Amino acid sequence: MNYILFDGDVRDALLPFTYTRPVADIRIGILTIREKWEKRLGLTTTTLTEEYLEEKYPMVEMEVNIMINASFLPTDPLVLLIKKLRINQAVFFGDKVVAFFATNSQEVKNLDDYEHITFNEELVQVKNTYDIFSLNDAAIKQDFDFLTKGRKSATISDSVNCVDRKNIFIEEGAVVNFSSLNASTGPIYIGKDSLIMEACAIRGPFALCENAVLKMGAKIYGATTIGPHSTVGGEVKNAVIFGYSNKGHEGYLGNSVIGEWCNLGADTNSSNLKNNYSEVKLWNYESGRFAKTGLQFCGLIMADHSKCGINTMFNTGTVVGVSANIYGSGYQRNFIPSFAIGGTGGFKTYQMNTVVEVATSVMSRKDIQYDKIENSILTCVFENTEKYRNFK
Repeated sequence: MNYILFDGDVRDALLPFTYTRPVADIRIGILTIREKWEKRLGLTTTTLTEEYLEEKYPMVEMEVNIMINASFLPTDPLVLLIKKLRINQAVFFGDKVVAFFATNSQEVKNLDDYEHITFNEELVQVKNTYDIFSLNDAAIKQDFDFLTKGRKSATISDSVNCVDRKNIFIEEGAVVNFSSLNASTGPIYIGKDSLIMEACAIRGPFALCENAVLKMGAKIYGATTIGPHSTVGGEVKNAVIFGYSNKGHEGYLGNSVIGEWCNLGADTNSSNLKNNYSEVKLWNYESGRFAKTGLQFCGLIMADHSKCGINTMFNTGTVVGVSANIYGSGYQRNFIPSFAIGGTGGFKTYQMNTVVEVATSVMSRKDIQYDKIENSILTCVFENTEKYRNFK
């Protein structure tokens, strides 16, 4: 069977992260959503997404296909049900379609003529940017149980102070010494070839992905994910860092999501609670205005390739677009558009020639080439987000 992950109606609510990736490639828990589906299905998947992303994330259509809504996280019962789908059948969770059967000759405009199969068990759906950190606790636990089932952890050094050792799993090649791992509040997963330096204090749920580094003395509260090839120090609480990003020094990051290829300068701090303890509003790309989140705690939402200088201060509920460059004293504005450069003294457009130079340099440090496909995506995002750069 051929499985295709589609963005669905949540794509715009997940901007700015979905400017540069399909919904399926958002990381929540230990794995990306795509990785979760592929591991449970036992097959690779392709993607139905925005046209400008298709060269990097192509769709392969065959004679018969199962279309899966990528905003839903898979469970074993759900996967079993989807594998049994036949022509003109669809799986629904409430009023939301989760998956449906389609042939390459079939033009599916709606599912009114389909047999509706209701899935009544609990499911996690990522519908908003802040869901990525809010639902990370449940996602880490799901991934941990799936990835470690029937497997034995690598040996934990005697120098490591462990609480609830059975909920700690260390992959081969990971190095952990003279640190504290407390899994009594949730599982702790240490990925392949990752490094936890001395004197780190970690409370689960926590995931350190492949080749990631936790620097000396870091203080990590759950539910936090540090994506592959990222470096993190300082104090972090309930944050998700997708991968290839750095927060290498002191400073606080809480209830936040950071994309790929980002860098937070030394002593950068993000507020996650308003002084009056009121509900946090976030910039909403669908409505073009700030919208209620229902959350009291919400910090920084930062998309791919964005960076900030030392001592940067982010207000509660700040959204930063793609490839922004932020610096300067004082609290930054709550919405910083893609390809903006500047700070409290004002912003101007971060021009593409400089963006390319920086991205090429940053990615080469991780032995990854900034190629024509990446350039095409960023160029398209630059054009699509011009309306927000109304700088004076």
